[in-house]
Amino acid sequence: MESIIKAIILGIIQGLTEFLPVSSSGHLEIAKELLNVSDETSLRFTVIVHGGTVLSTIFVFYKEILNILKGAFQFKWNSQTQYIFKIAISMIPIFVVGIFFKDTIEEFFFGDLTKVGIALLFTAGLLAFTYYAKNKEKDVSYLDAFVIGISQAIAVIPGISRSGSTIATALILGVKKEVATQFSFLMVLVPIIGANLLDIIKSSGEAASEVGGFSNAGLLAGFIASFVTGVLACKLMINIVKKGKLIYFAIYCGIVGTIAIVSSLV
Repeated sequence: MESIIKAIILGIIQGLTEFLPVSSSGHLEIAKELLNVSDETSLRFTVIVHGGTVLSTIFVFYKEILNILKGAFQFKWNSQTQYIFKIAISMIPIFVVGIFFKDTIEEFFFGDLTKVGIALLFTAGLLAFTYYAKNKEKDVSYLDAFVIGISQAIAVIPGISRSGSTIATALILGVKKEVATQFSFLMVLVPIIGANLLDIIKSSGEAASEVGGFSNAGLLAGFIASFVTGVLACKLMINIVKKGKLIYFAIYCGIVGTIAIVSSLV
């Protein structure tokens, strides 16, 4: 029962913080330290709850996704096909980081609240910068897609918000607020689905009753918690970006980052 409760807590944190610009990885690292979750448990479980937020993204944007796929299957160089190509371009940086540097980065940052706190302060600064950025109300260009993809790759570092960094980068580049939010949330689908498939392959030889320290019931509870809270957070974030309220999350990240650094030094 204790592991199920931990799974639900971590799932809720993942669902809320995946879409809100406060760094899901950073908050998960802090929560794991407080809940005394082991290294292997955290790495496996993180992928599982990310799957819940992928499903929540598909749930919220299913009409847009169907429209993109419908246009792509016309096999013409239309706006939908171009959109998919831009998504593919945005994935190049995260692919490179995921293949060559992901394990090194996770090992370097795992359990170190000082580094996570510094990364949260970086997120705070990036979000604050969007408050002064002039929006040009443009669509995502191919170059924009690659630059936003670099932001996503940097967000592998726990404490740097993926949604925060990608949306902030898009807004700084002058992309429309609604377009920036949708592109940010859709561009992560393939990388996370790929990570889930790799985790399934790696864990295929393990006991069916337990994966990474959590029972099947715990994994399911965490998955459901991340999905439900993810749907709520995703819809909330869309409205937040429209209203230009990212500055409040900059303040929040600054406070949490400072607390993380101070607590690690005490």
